[in-house]
Amino acid sequence: MRHPADGEPSPRPDDGTALLGIDIGGTKTVAVLFDGDRHVLSRAQTATPAAEGPDAVIAAAARVADIVRAAGRAHGLRVAEAGVGTAGVVAPDGRTIAAATDALPGWAGTPLAARLEGVLGLPVAVLGDVQAFLAGELSAGAAAGAHTAVGVMAGTGIGGALAVAGRVLTGAHGAAGHLGHVPVPGAAGLPCPCGRTGHVEAVASGPAMTRLLGVATPEGQRAPDDLRAVAAAAGAGDEEARAVLTRGGTALGTALAGIVSALDPDVVVLAGGVIASGHWYGDALRRAVEEHTLPLLRGVPVTTAALGADAVALGAAEHARETLRPRD
Repeated sequence: MRHPADGEPSPRPDDGTALLGIDIGGTKTVAVLFDGDRHVLSRAQTATPAAEGPDAVIAAAARVADIVRAAGRAHGLRVAEAGVGTAGVVAPDGRTIAAATDALPGWAGTPLAARLEGVLGLPVAVLGDVQAFLAGELSAGAAAGAHTAVGVMAGTGIGGALAVAGRVLTGAHGAAGHLGHVPVPGAAGLPCPCGRTGHVEAVASGPAMTRLLGVATPEGQRAPDDLRAVAAAAGAGDEEARAVLTRGGTALGTALAGIVSALDPDVVVLAGGVIASGHWYGDALRRAVEEHTLPLLRGVPVTTAALGADAVALGAAEHARETLRPRD
């Protein structure tokens, strides 16, 4: 998909309709306007003022949404609803943040849909960001046409999402697909950001692997600052760095094997900065899936995402259209 500069519109779509998706992350917030065929019409981005609290985050989301809506109005486009993909766990009603990490202080309990409806003057539906990512890949990406799918985002955390009958599952508490908190042997004893120990996020996320390589770095040598440094060291031949990436990929693949065996999906879709950290991680992940799934399921495709940065916004917009727009 083409990504215009902030506020720049593309030519008007033939049917005059538009979809609005908003992606609220811990560091940036993006609004994207799509036409009815899912082509990007306008895109705007701002830093997420997470430290300033929910009011500031909501105001930032409204600002970028207004930018792309104005670009659409310039071409006579109408927006009927807004979809939001956000960090944190969204309650099953698709309106309130049920739980969140310190990446967005005070975010838990925020009535996000109601607050944005008041500012935007539009109906709003909310999904967790990884759930929205999978919804986007189902609509026009690597999972298009799939009946059953698993989505994984591996970066500063390990996020997951599940879909059955082409629809993303939210679960009884909104937390369906929380793959990062599946216990795996490779993470035994390691602290997870959720407060437990032994979860896959404790060994397979970017910060986790950076810490593990730091522990293995000989005294007097500089420890890695971030995952990019880990990947660079692995590429330069550092065996400890390669081992850390392999360990992380094996842990995530082991967790995924259990999900694949339980769900029997058509496809597993991978995204996130960790997936691009080097072939050691991805190779180990796929080997572990092959090793630990039922023999019948060893051919399930494990593929990388197709939509890039706009998958969350597109999935959120599609979800809002599906759930909020009256059916003919």
